[in-house]
Amino acid sequence: MATAREFEAMEQALVLAEQGIGTVSPNPAVGCVLIAPDGSVVGTGWHERAGNPHAEVMALRSAGEAARGSTAVVTLEPCAHTGLTGPCTQALIEAGVARVVYAVDDPGAASGGGSQVLASAGVGVEGGVLADRAAHLNQAWLLSARLGRPFVTVKSAASLDGRVAAADGSSRWITGSLARADAHRRRALVDAVVVGSGTIAADDPALTARDLAAELTFDTPLRVVVGRSDVPADARVRGSDDAFMHLATHDIDDVLSTLWERGVRSVLVEGGPTLVTAFLRHGVVDKVLTYVAPVIIGSGPQAIGDLGGTGIDDAVRLDVEAIERLGDDVLIIARPRTSTLAPPATEGI
Repeated sequence: MATAREFEAMEQALVLAEQGIGTVSPNPAVGCVLIAPDGSVVGTGWHERAGNPHAEVMALRSAGEAARGSTAVVTLEPCAHTGLTGPCTQALIEAGVARVVYAVDDPGAASGGGSQVLASAGVGVEGGVLADRAAHLNQAWLLSARLGRPFVTVKSAASLDGRVAAADGSSRWITGSLARADAHRRRALVDAVVVGSGTIAADDPALTARDLAAELTFDTPLRVVVGRSDVPADARVRGSDDAFMHLATHDIDDVLSTLWERGVRSVLVEGGPTLVTAFLRHGVVDKVLTYVAPVIIGSGPQAIGDLGGTGIDDAVRLDVEAIERLGDDVLIIARPRTSTLAPPATEGI
């Protein structure tokens, strides 16, 4: 059983792992702390960027010879495969680490199984320490690894009566500055931001992450437009970099598989309502972000369109994870339960 000191070290490892969110994809965010037999910390590390050394290797480098006989406390089961870097299991074994305590099993078909490799080499192994917290930290990566598709979050900003704009197209900003800043922060920490071609025609958004805290480090998210309509050459979404993609399709599975092959593990679907509705009807939404402003517009497009159900039993039920106050606005973070709706035809995105 893990000791109190190992639990403390796992707390520290989780904080270290958070520093990699936004820069490590398509890899998970991982932290590692090495503790000596007397309980002192002799090495720390986190995975900083895909292709760079993993957390365990960074911690071993910082510890040097002090790693021998230590306990490695890691937020994810050490990998047992060679990708852009070598297997962490072998690095731990060669460094003489005596025990490994980790939080969450690695579900990867190629990368998983590290605990068995370590045990076979005589290293003591224990998993499941603070597993819930570690799983939440890497929820997008873990789900994408299991399902072979990106983790999908849909986002909308609406009035109390569920409108995303007035009937005449005015009221572009329904929510206040704090809610918009929060949305930009969440945009920065995903791999791709997805909108429909109708949103490009109506709003010409840039889909960049702005108004962020100076200390927030992130890679530029891929800007994705879905739909068969052309994206104008001067559309702001195109930008001046290579982080733009137009998927001229209405097939949600094609969208997700194409993004997966590009290394995208998390997407934020920002709309418009037609695209958000299509993802919900297709049953591939993993999280729902709804910003609600204290205003009643009374007319105009709804945040969610027809989901195809005929009765209350067909409703998409949500479990609320959190409710946050952002100035006058409210953010509801929820996770859909299993939907009973059949995937619809792919027209109309």
